[in-house]
Amino acid sequence: MFSKLRTPTAEGYSPLFFLSALGAGGLSVSFFMYLMFWVPHPNSPIPTFSHVAALLTNGPLWLQISAVLAIIGILWFGITHFRLLAWNLKSLARFKQTGAFRNLKASNGETQLMAIPLTLGMTVNVAFIFGAVFVPGLWSVKEFLFPGALLAFGAIGWLAFRTYLDFFSRVLAEGGFDCTKNNNLSQILPAFAFAMIGVGFAASAAMSSLAVTVVLGMIGAIFFFVTAIILAVIKLVLGFRAMFEHGAAAEGLPTLLVMIPIMTLVGIGLLRIDHGTHALEGYAHGSANFLWLTALVGIQAMFAILGLAVKKRMKYFETFVYGEAKSPASFALICPGVAGFVLGAFWINAGLLPVMPADVFSKFDIAYFVLYIPLIYLQYKTIRVFGLLNRKLLSGGDHSEIAPQHNAA
Repeated sequence: MFSKLRTPTAEGYSPLFFLSALGAGGLSVSFFMYLMFWVPHPNSPIPTFSHVAALLTNGPLWLQISAVLAIIGILWFGITHFRLLAWNLKSLARFKQTGAFRNLKASNGETQLMAIPLTLGMTVNVAFIFGAVFVPGLWSVKEFLFPGALLAFGAIGWLAFRTYLDFFSRVLAEGGFDCTKNNNLSQILPAFAFAMIGVGFAASAAMSSLAVTVVLGMIGAIFFFVTAIILAVIKLVLGFRAMFEHGAAAEGLPTLLVMIPIMTLVGIGLLRIDHGTHALEGYAHGSANFLWLTALVGIQAMFAILGLAVKKRMKYFETFVYGEAKSPASFALICPGVAGFVLGAFWINAGLLPVMPADVFSKFDIAYFVLYIPLIYLQYKTIRVFGLLNRKLLSGGDHSEIAPQHNAA
């Protein structure tokens, strides 16, 4: 049925081989679109086993044939996806033991590793389609499945950030990014991965009937879409600047099309988020506030994660906050802490509270105060840092040893 996959040498492997599994998964999803738009599925956002079975029993002949062909395509490419995924995971394990992997981690090409969470996001989508189409009665327990999907995409999102922060913090802390070799759009791969994770979160927001699941899906989707869009804009500017200066790299020409799938993911995600607002009916006066406040909190969280990763890599806190080095620019750490606490409080009270059913989330209940825990911790850390800097920089003594701030912002 399938040709035997070759075993690459450990040194000759590339994480970009994961894109083969990604492509197979995408083709499986493409065949599902025939069922999505051709098979009647009243009272359900997607066609399920019962809908397909009803069509194959009583539908028009041409539509039955189309459905069978679509099912064959879903199965063929879905199985190919899982087969290629297993092959890549096995090959990657061997590749990590080589000098080629260490060289990759020290170059522009480190972002190739983002093909892994990108592909794993597709894996969850393919598994979801398999379950919906081929497992009888699975849709009747969908509300038990969506939390698992949210956890899966949360884990993939954690892997994606962990992978990307290794690259991002290294480049900003140590330099070494070769702009002359950036004359393509391969650096947009991380944005592609984050968009894939975002559309996965949006699926639960669109298809669940529980407000809690919808809200959690929206939060995850908005955060990862914001991250994807900001990174895509930055990398587009850098990539085109390098191409205008050095010409486009022939090997990287396929990357000029990478914005096409990203726009597809963002478009589907926005449609899913819009559809998900059905669970917020009766709370429409607060749904708009929830959406834009969540987007703003997502932007803050993204910059916090990236900024703190760089500071950690450069040992900024050990040096300028807890250590002996003195710099008045360190007081700039206070404003983000205060701003994060304030917007977080607005998000809980003016964004989340109005859209949640009172029996699930209400003011001053346990869940309400649980959400305040990270804000209170942030406030505590901000106050502590402020006190440390105050004692170090402003409490008497000779300030001649304070570092000049010629380049401080």
